[in-house]
Amino acid sequence: MQAMAWGNHSLASYRAFEAMPEVAGAPSATAESLESFLRAEENTVEALLASQEAWAVVNIEKYPARPAELAFRADPGRTDEARRLAFLRALRVAPDSRFALYSQADPWNPAPGTPLATSAISTLPEAVGSGAKYLALKAGDLVAALAVLATATDEPDLGLDVNLFEDNLSDWGKTYGFGPQPYGNALLAQASQAPFQMGFMHESRMVSLGLPAIRRSFVLLRSHQYSTLAALAFRTGHAYWGWRFAGFSLHYLQDQTEPYYAALAPGESGVKLLAAQALALSGMPGMRNDLAQLRSNRRLALEKYQTELLLRAAASKTETALEKSLHNLDKDKGYPDWSDRYVREVVSQQSSRAAPALAQTLVAALPATYVADPAFDFAARESGINLVAEMSRRESQERARLDATLAELMGNFGAHSRNALRGILRASDPL
Repeated sequence: MQAMAWGNHSLASYRAFEAMPEVAGAPSATAESLESFLRAEENTVEALLASQEAWAVVNIEKYPARPAELAFRADPGRTDEARRLAFLRALRVAPDSRFALYSQADPWNPAPGTPLATSAISTLPEAVGSGAKYLALKAGDLVAALAVLATATDEPDLGLDVNLFEDNLSDWGKTYGFGPQPYGNALLAQASQAPFQMGFMHESRMVSLGLPAIRRSFVLLRSHQYSTLAALAFRTGHAYWGWRFAGFSLHYLQDQTEPYYAALAPGESGVKLLAAQALALSGMPGMRNDLAQLRSNRRLALEKYQTELLLRAAASKTETALEKSLHNLDKDKGYPDWSDRYVREVVSQQSSRAAPALAQTLVAALPATYVADPAFDFAARESGINLVAEMSRRESQERARLDATLAELMGNFGAHSRNALRGILRASDPL
């Protein structure tokens, strides 16, 4: 399992938030380094991170408590570098995460700026076909709230959740207390993100009991950590980090709007999953490997098609069904108000229920080689594939069904993201 839902989150986030009054009408934020924020709010951050840990112990299933020595404690005498490292270790994110000052350009409204290499903001290679163009910022620059927020929704895919388990290829994973990686390839950096960005919260009891490792997900942890940090930053006058932490939190919710991140094997029965696992444990992993490859291929094909459609619309300045769905603020009212249960009980449940039908639609609409042949590795061949061009030659009825399904998913992406942001902004009101 490799983790990177919806390709480039920022492409959809710009459209989801550009017409939201709370974002469109917000004043520009002053860019501020993470070190500056932590130096100013060291005591409040200490208290908040302690409360986050207490919340996680109560609310997250099979939660591995943070080792006591990783707790963040105020120390005004230490260096900025030491304070930053203590913060990252207390959150249990990769300590080499960049946290650079930058923005990702909106392809609909490109702004001038100094280009920034991916390596300056990410410890991972740039995703194939992401369309991302990064621009350098410096402390004191004024940045539109929309740009900060939309940029940040993609940032957790830039290395924050990499190699955090004891069997990963890092030194810090052995000290963070998360134990062995429950699912995904522990030896691949990108795949090591999976338990933080995928959450199979609504599998059948039979599957959950037969595959207990899938219950060890940290999506809710990250969503809570960053949403409460965002509220604190807003309350204490650090709007830049309010918008940025809010974007981080939304990333994990947005991942759950992608059905392949909320359902273990869409379209496959629980009996088949358990049979594949039993055979693998008996030394015959072929069936399990084939299921994993098909799942990966279908997910990547869906995300590539979505990304290509958004980029094509931006290039031609043509609003399509995807943009209209992302703009649809009326849909927000159809869901409950934001709460700690929203990601699990609203977003993840909706996505997991939609997963079987999505799998059928993908298999019917896309070339069989990409979605029905376990001998084909989509990830290895992705750079040479243009799905929009190929789909233009496919049967129109099946393509239309896929486009309508994708528009519905993007509508969910937008509505849930805005509802979550409203919750964060309410929590940021002075106490």
